[in-house]
Amino acid sequence: MRIIRKRAYARAGLLGNPSDGYNGKTIAFSVKDFWSEVSLYDWHTLEILPSQYDHGRFRSIYELADDVTSHGYYGGIRLLKATIKRFVDYCNAQDIQLHSQNFSVRYDSHIPRQVGLAGSSSIITAMLRCLLEFYEIDMPLEIQPSFVLSVEQDELGITAGLQDRVIQIYEGMVYMDFNKSQEQVQHSITHYHYESLDWSPDLPLYIAYHTRLGEPTEVFHNDLRGRFNRGDSDVVGAMQQFAQYAEDGRDAILSNDLSQLSKMIDANFNTRQDIAQLPQWQVDMVETARRCGASAKFAGSGGAIVGTYTDNAMLQTLSKKLDAIGSKVIAIHP
Repeated sequence: MRIIRKRAYARAGLLGNPSDGYNGKTIAFSVKDFWSEVSLYDWHTLEILPSQYDHGRFRSIYELADDVTSHGYYGGIRLLKATIKRFVDYCNAQDIQLHSQNFSVRYDSHIPRQVGLAGSSSIITAMLRCLLEFYEIDMPLEIQPSFVLSVEQDELGITAGLQDRVIQIYEGMVYMDFNKSQEQVQHSITHYHYESLDWSPDLPLYIAYHTRLGEPTEVFHNDLRGRFNRGDSDVVGAMQQFAQYAEDGRDAILSNDLSQLSKMIDANFNTRQDIAQLPQWQVDMVETARRCGASAKFAGSGGAIVGTYTDNAMLQTLSKKLDAIGSKVIAIHP
């Protein structure tokens, strides 16, 4: 029996976000401490098996309420179904005939939920990788992030940008330029400029995520999108500024300039705070990290932060102070 297992890792937005959905520029990196995995194997019928986020049996009404608070109303099965459906659409559009062998598929996710580390897109990415191998399809790497985004936006109506999907497809650390001038089309799918970056071990990064609280992406992004579409000058200007932070941060990373990178990270959060009312518990995470001497900004839509630190003593202080407010710190290495 053929068994295919594919992983996709969590990600953190280092600079530029949330400009990825607004023709901006961003930098993101993989967080290999957390991942989603999809397993696919030959089967006599096409079968999608539920995972830990799809169960419907609870010990009490309070456990059900807690589960919805932590994981939302929907599990991962809808993500797998939407990916398969979109994959069939892609193959049909490319006149690719798929073989008739069926499969059974299941998924598992070890990415903290609703803290902005891209758990949903990781499941879709891992599913896509399984399908490409199972059917021996060669989909250009550049268009795979846009394919994953189309699963969420077009099939499921989830508000999202390309950043998460790009870094989960490419992995490592990637600089992305979503300016209209960078648009290219392959197989009727649009992609942009994606540049893998090497960063030095002397450029220490950390992430921290809240272990109890989280916020779905839609809560933050929908408001900004509406204001941007209405031409709100504060939001439009901020998106341009975010893009500049990413461009300057790229230069800092390539030159191993920790001081400059730290300044860009702090400025990125300050600009975000200028255009949005942010939950206080998320702001507390950033301010706590900064009091330790670290730089800090949101890693995504909220619930996780990212930044730089200078040495192990600062990292230990970070861990202690953030743990006191319910957050766990992880050091990130190239």
